[in-house]
Amino acid sequence: MSNLNKIPVTVITGFLGAGKTTLIRHLMQNPQGKRLAVVVNEFGTAGVDGEILKSCADENCPAENIMELANGCICCTVADDFIPTIEQLMDLPDKPDHIVIETSGLALPKPLLKAFDWPAIRSRITVDGVVALADAEAVAKGQFASDLEAVQAQREADEGIDHETPLSELFKDQISCADIILMSKADLAGEAGLNKARDMIAAEAPRKLPILPMSEGVIDPRVILGLEAAAEDDLAARPSHHEHHHHHDDHDDDHHHDHSHDDFDTIVVEMGEVSDPEALQNAIVKLARERNILRVKGYVAVEGKPMRMLVQAVGERLRAQYDQPWGDTPRRTQLVVIAEHDNIDGAAIRAELGA
Repeated sequence: MSNLNKIPVTVITGFLGAGKTTLIRHLMQNPQGKRLAVVVNEFGTAGVDGEILKSCADENCPAENIMELANGCICCTVADDFIPTIEQLMDLPDKPDHIVIETSGLALPKPLLKAFDWPAIRSRITVDGVVALADAEAVAKGQFASDLEAVQAQREADEGIDHETPLSELFKDQISCADIILMSKADLAGEAGLNKARDMIAAEAPRKLPILPMSEGVIDPRVILGLEAAAEDDLAARPSHHEHHHHHDDHDDDHHHDHSHDDFDTIVVEMGEVSDPEALQNAIVKLARERNILRVKGYVAVEGKPMRMLVQAVGERLRAQYDQPWGDTPRRTQLVVIAEHDNIDGAAIRAELGA
């Protein structure tokens, strides 16, 4: 598998105030055994988000692993800022296991994904996934952001973007580029607001995406890290209004932590060799569609094939490839299934997968 030697990068998008920094703080405090690095793209020189994150630095994400880019939108400064920053992180004595990029609230994700194809870095990193945050309370009101004046001020401060673009189009672009959507401030939106926001987001999405509520930046990291989406190879599936509008086309309290992990359940489905891998893949997609399964990942032993099949599904999007020979490892199929607590019915899932 070509991505094995590449450092995975998670891109986190969402308007100003959607909770990107709070989410990253939570990831830093729950790194799943990974050594993290963070790149923060801010406008102006205040560097607020960078300072917040540096105050949370620890051995899993030391201060030198937190880099700030304050010269405007990443995708307008690819050669000058973005590439050297990524190279600097990859050249650290203790190389990070995973890089998280917090884009500015007005950044268009797609030009940034294109930047990962630059020769200097494309053999060394891969876009593990794009996570879009949407302020559930604001979206339910049709505003897209909780503080529209602050968003407008941010727009005026950046000369590199098209100030005439409606916020609704920027919002749609962020949704269209994502692998998973997190509705932040779910506690403020209430049940009715969450349902309305979910419907509005689903209507903007070009394909069915997992849409999850989140409060205080708390989400199980297993749900958003390790997506292996290879988004840089998948640009065609991520439509954008703004291909030509842009300059460059080319505090989590302890009591929240338990709560975040209780929201999701994981089961491991084990079986022997599979005679029809396509039927299994179709069953995985069906689980996502009918039972709201968020993630399925693992290895499949296919009858008559010396190579093991690696399967990665995020919602209904599934990638499968033969990655390496089984060798001396026992030939067995093992799939990890992650879903919200209420959607895990082990017996039904195993039956659906033919286990």
